[in-house]
Amino acid sequence: MTRLLEVEKLVKRFGGLIATDDLSFQVEEGESLGLIGPNGAGKTTVFSQIMGELRQDAGHIAFRGRDISNLPTHERIKSGVARTYQVPRPFPDMNVAENIRVGLMRDSLGAMLTKWPDPDAELAIAESVGFKSDDLMRLPSQLSMGDLRKLELARTLATEPEIMLLDEVFAGLTIGEIAQISDLLAAKRQDGMTFVIVSHDLRSLEPLVDRVVAMSFGKVIAEGAFKDVMNNDGVRAAYLGH
Repeated sequence: MTRLLEVEKLVKRFGGLIATDDLSFQVEEGESLGLIGPNGAGKTTVFSQIMGELRQDAGHIAFRGRDISNLPTHERIKSGVARTYQVPRPFPDMNVAENIRVGLMRDSLGAMLTKWPDPDAELAIAESVGFKSDDLMRLPSQLSMGDLRKLELARTLATEPEIMLLDEVFAGLTIGEIAQISDLLAAKRQDGMTFVIVSHDLRSLEPLVDRVVAMSFGKVIAEGAFKDVMNNDGVRAAYLGH
């Protein structure tokens, strides 16, 4: 397999708090990796560093062998790295189609003026995550949490990523919505998408991942197959608090 993403010895400090502490892991092309840990373990901070939204104090990040540690966020997105957020972040005054269109836009002003995104592309992406054509004109305020999660995925897919970092993609969803999102991710996986998935819903996470990295207090404490990691004494202590 080809190594797609490499995170090496990341350190991020917030005053006296060390959010990531010499943290390292790798993701292979086509793999689905679970990133787990109790609240405050540093999982979202890792995503923010990979995307360049937070700058690491030490360590480096490589994508397809290229060091992207110092690239701005938009350059990392152009390289093929994209993420969703724990709390969906749609543009509130834009409908579903317009939110997807933003992801389809090129960052060159000249290109934006000469080649407006194809409405058929917007519809295709919307339908790929479970929206219908009638949904395209709906505003985020009119969407359920499940539909907001789907919109997050659609906006991310519009950037044509090679790897998607999914942060608590099941949070706030009903059992039916979790099943729908799980089926969607499984289908994208079959299409060759690579994932890193943060989730506290371990039952829903297990069938979606090949491997798990467990974190606690900014450190990797276990790595391997899902069941092996969940049976690790250090992981059980981190979750149970003893």
